[in-house]
Amino acid sequence: MKYCYECGTKLMVKECEGEGPIPYCNTCQVFRFPIFSTAISTAVINRQRNKVLLIQQYNIKDFILLAGYVNKGESAEQTLVREVREEVGLQVDEYTYMRSEYFERTNTLMLNFVSIVNDDKLDALSAEVDQARWFTLEEAKQVILKNSLAEAFLLTIIQKIEAGFI
Repeated sequence: MKYCYECGTKLMVKECEGEGPIPYCNTCQVFRFPIFSTAISTAVINRQRNKVLLIQQYNIKDFILLAGYVNKGESAEQTLVREVREEVGLQVDEYTYMRSEYFERTNTLMLNFVSIVNDDKLDALSAEVDQARWFTLEEAKQVILKNSLAEAFLLTIIQKIEAGFI
């Protein structure tokens, strides 16, 4: 960030106690910490923990995890439940936070969860979702978008399922 998002003044770097060098606006007299989006992604797993739901979106052939941006005033957990219900019409019964990672391409902090659902019927796909399918854990490893954050999250979750931690 080179300019203040409130007044447009060019920012200078100034030492902020306990934080180190941070962009500072002399006009507003405030430090301007980096702004980024926050989103969730989730591996939706069936109750038996032997299948995972993956989706295709925006006419792209690769399968990915369900994901969505956190709305103002919403917690990550509320976003998780809302996104699963909106995108595939399923009710999340349990969820566990797994880890986070910054996604440079969209300037987004991704918060990854695993979600457990009781129902596997896919009757209510949103217009955002081209296709949603249940895969065995082994099949999911093969069809997930390669070299992606979704693949990294999925592989971690599958390892934990196979080790009995989820």
